[in-house]
Amino acid sequence: MKNNQTGQPSSGYTVSSGQRTYIFVLLFLLYFFDVVDRYMVSSMFPFIQKEWGLTDIQSGLLVSTVYWSILILVFPASIIIDRWSRRKTISIMAVCWSIASMACAFVGNFSQLFTARTFLGIGEAGYAAGGTAMIAGLYPVEKRARMMGIWNASIPLATAVAIALGGVIAVHWGWRAAFGLTAIPGLIVAILFFFIKDYKTVDLMKTVKAGAGEALKIKMKAGDAAREFLRTPSLIFTYLGMGFVQVVAVALITWLPTYFNRTADIPIDQAGLKAGSIMLLAVIGAPLGGYLSDLWVKKKIDSRLIFAAITTIITAVFAFVAFYLFKGNMQFAVLLLMGVTIIAFIPAAAVTTQEVMHPGLRAISAGLSVVATSLIGGSLAPIVIGAISDAAGIQTAMMVLPAFLVVAAALFFAGSFFFMKDYNKVETIQLETES
Repeated sequence: MKNNQTGQPSSGYTVSSGQRTYIFVLLFLLYFFDVVDRYMVSSMFPFIQKEWGLTDIQSGLLVSTVYWSILILVFPASIIIDRWSRRKTISIMAVCWSIASMACAFVGNFSQLFTARTFLGIGEAGYAAGGTAMIAGLYPVEKRARMMGIWNASIPLATAVAIALGGVIAVHWGWRAAFGLTAIPGLIVAILFFFIKDYKTVDLMKTVKAGAGEALKIKMKAGDAAREFLRTPSLIFTYLGMGFVQVVAVALITWLPTYFNRTADIPIDQAGLKAGSIMLLAVIGAPLGGYLSDLWVKKKIDSRLIFAAITTIITAVFAFVAFYLFKGNMQFAVLLLMGVTIIAFIPAAAVTTQEVMHPGLRAISAGLSVVATSLIGGSLAPIVIGAISDAAGIQTAMMVLPAFLVVAAALFFAGSFFFMKDYNKVETIQLETES
């Protein structure tokens, strides 16, 4: 059955409402522990630097190496997810990253921690792609951005917990203990996820004209699949826009505790709590962004990327005001507002990567967005901001961030002009539940 307004399937694959909720909760928890494991190290930089005498660039490498691993492996992992099994691949990856996080608790030097963090990224490589594809399959078009927003709220929630809790644990029990405590629950959820119901792998078929107005379904070749992406400009603009926003998001997550510690002379555990409270407000921004995007799309089908552009330029204004004009309580108030808006674009952008692509290539599409965010944002932001901080101070480093948001907003807006053409060419396929 189709949704008359959108031309897309109006319902997800067939599972009961209880099963759908259970699957979604597990997806949420996996993303939560994924992000906690990834970012907890940021709040512990001062402790690790003191023990091993690290520079800011070296500290940034502990975050960047996770993104480098993701960058290298997300594309092959996404292919496995789309062509084999979302359920099995996600479960195996979650077990791997939980074990890698546990290993961080037993390291004795920088090289060992760097290696363990690298394996953490190997485990995390395809999760965002697989989870995005599963949610796109679970829910109808009119609910996708909303549910994507709630799912992505796990990112700021986990980031806030990681930044706040990491510093507190480090003060009382040492920084190594923090890694071990978060690995165990992630491992449990990974095992539970292996037994959920997934939808069957979608055959890669395309419709071609056979003459006399007839249409014929034929199997896609690798070149056909590649052209699906290259001939979808709204998708390419979305990837690039997401990457430039990620520069700012990762820079804040990585360096905001250090920024407060150095510029306001706040103890690192309190600086972590302060930074974490800003990240926590994105818990409001992600679901709100998804809700508003779904609301707008009922009136204007091509509004997804326009919405992403608007929310991103608002965030740019907040970033400029916070780092250029204010200090102290006023700066903190503006940063709290920025915490709400910085993630509001994600549901609309993430749903775009699914709605303009063949259902059999959705994980790969989401995976390529991870490539963009890892290459442009995650892999470079920690060390670039760290290098500027080493050379000119942490204040100067943070003042470059608004420019990245302006570029991102322009990219989203440019992509919106191509959305309808790309959206209307997508094959309509009803998903089937695994037996």
